[in-house]
Amino acid sequence: MISADAAIDHDARIDLDAVIDALRSAIDPGRVRSGSTETRLYRRDASNMTGRAGVVVFAETTADVQAAVRVADRFGVPFLARGSGTGLAGGAVPPDGAIVISTSKMNRIVSVDALNRQAWVEPGVLNLDLSRQIAHLGVHFAPDPSSQQTCSIGGNVANNSGGPHCLADGVTSAHILGVEVVLPDGSITTFGGEEPEVDGLDLRGAFVGSEGMFGVTTKICVRLMQNPPDVATMLMEFDSVADGAQLVSDIIADGIVPAAVEMMDQLCLVAVEAWLHAGLPTHAAAALLIECVGEPGQVAADVARINELARERGVANVRTAADDAERAVLWKGRKGAFGAVAQVKPNYYLHDTVVPRARLAEVIEKVYEITTRYGIDVINVFHAGDGNLHPLLVYDARDEGMVDKVHAAGREIVSFSVEVGGVLSGEHGIGLEKRDLMPLMFSEIDLSAQEALRTAFDPKLIANPNKVLPNPATCGDMHAVPDGAWI
Repeated sequence: MISADAAIDHDARIDLDAVIDALRSAIDPGRVRSGSTETRLYRRDASNMTGRAGVVVFAETTADVQAAVRVADRFGVPFLARGSGTGLAGGAVPPDGAIVISTSKMNRIVSVDALNRQAWVEPGVLNLDLSRQIAHLGVHFAPDPSSQQTCSIGGNVANNSGGPHCLADGVTSAHILGVEVVLPDGSITTFGGEEPEVDGLDLRGAFVGSEGMFGVTTKICVRLMQNPPDVATMLMEFDSVADGAQLVSDIIADGIVPAAVEMMDQLCLVAVEAWLHAGLPTHAAAALLIECVGEPGQVAADVARINELARERGVANVRTAADDAERAVLWKGRKGAFGAVAQVKPNYYLHDTVVPRARLAEVIEKVYEITTRYGIDVINVFHAGDGNLHPLLVYDARDEGMVDKVHAAGREIVSFSVEVGGVLSGEHGIGLEKRDLMPLMFSEIDLSAQEALRTAFDPKLIANPNKVLPNPATCGDMHAVPDGAWI
């Protein structure tokens, strides 16, 4: 992010009053907000980093977005789109003086084609709302992040989000057919379309996961999945995280790919149970939540085989949800785990790395070793099926020096994950959080190629700048402040 000195120089180049006047001339003035209270609300996302928005535009149409981007292009002002602000990597943290284009009011489901299983939606449609509104058609939108009650489809596209069920169904990129986009110069184009494959370069694939650096999506053609005819959800308890990780490997090696395989360690189980009272096994070192979907005969066969593999590993207790209500409670516990950490400490720092399944137990043990060394509590809840870790470092930011310890521990966890053959992020994105860690994975040539692609879309580098790709001029500029934010 921009350093304090750089921010002063940057602000000196921007006539913010002129930018605001231009926006109010192009868009309904009531939807252009520049008061300090309003802009302060948009200074951060769900990460622990902060910025300083110059003005917020509440777009309602593609024309509104285009008008805002054209003003940004004319004045050379940075801009970024913001959905629900649930991102955890600082992707929606505004650069100083930026135009924040809120798409939360662009929340229409434009059309649904149940026969061909696709729909056009606006970016502000909430993930879970989409599936709820089309449930009567027997279809759903597969990506299901833990924040699916509040995260937007536009945000899912920006970060290529996943979720517990991405093990079998794939992440967001597998479910996006096309996107209407306002490019950084204000022009409008469509990448992809309703056909499964279109001629030419896969610009749709390039755009999904680009974290706002390539423009603003204003309409999205999503692929819909048929609701499964049968579902079985199991909860298993283990004496160690390593035992649970080994069973996951056994299941995948046996040729079974469940819809979801989620792991929660003991501290997570304790925190969730104190809030939910769902009868979770708080005495266990870890628990696996496994869900199988499909035709009834196949589901029954998969459940029987998984139970057999569990017995071979000495798993004593396997709980199978008796009905939809019990299944919903178990999933509420898993998806509410991040909120439940308030039972432990007031603050948390959530990481997101992916490691090979064969190294899962080793990495988890390393996470415990690192956090113990720093005197930090950690809650591990993660997508065990594809090795996507989510260690929550829980702490009290009021404790002197704790913020620095948390971020030092986080860097060690990320570095070790990459060292064992993993990657920096599975679904949260790079944003600001891991921007300066990109050289752990990519060579200078790799990063130059990525920068060339970014510049092809945005030659002026005004679309969500200073995110994802490290810049030698900005490396090391971010630093912790007493309240636990980053600037």
